[in-house]
Amino acid sequence: MILAVLTISDRCSRGMMTDTAGPAVVAELRAAWPQAEIETRLLPDEEEQIAAALLEWCGQGAALAVTVGGTGLGPRDRTPEATRRVIDREAPGLAEAMRVMTSAKNPYAWLSRGVAGLKGETLIVNLPGSERAAIECWNAISKLVRHGLDVAKGSTEHP
Repeated sequence: MILAVLTISDRCSRGMMTDTAGPAVVAELRAAWPQAEIETRLLPDEEEQIAAALLEWCGQGAALAVTVGGTGLGPRDRTPEATRRVIDREAPGLAEAMRVMTSAKNPYAWLSRGVAGLKGETLIVNLPGSERAAIECWNAISKLVRHGLDVAKGSTEHP
């Protein structure tokens, strides 16, 4: 199984900051799927580059592509737009669950514009760019994602 984590940050891509959120998400994925191949990439907030990376991983048959960053209200936050260009079908419940379940601790969670959806059998999920928010959001949906990956591949079993 191929899993992918794409960190989107102008500052990290320029070496002005160290990406901590992407590696933290990779650690969560590695714990959940120890046998998986996990690919990573770090890009600036450039919609074309984000969409191209997602399309590349979908073409390689990745089961899951997680983006980290670029989901806020800033003028360069374009991850949801890039994701919508790539996906065939949205999975709005995942983004809604992240916002609902994390907003109790952080009301700013409601400002996240992250989306989730499918391109073929690849599930794409947008997480926020801060390490804490990314992990909280991942923890809110990780069980849903595991089941969603099975269903995306054709399973009709439900827990």
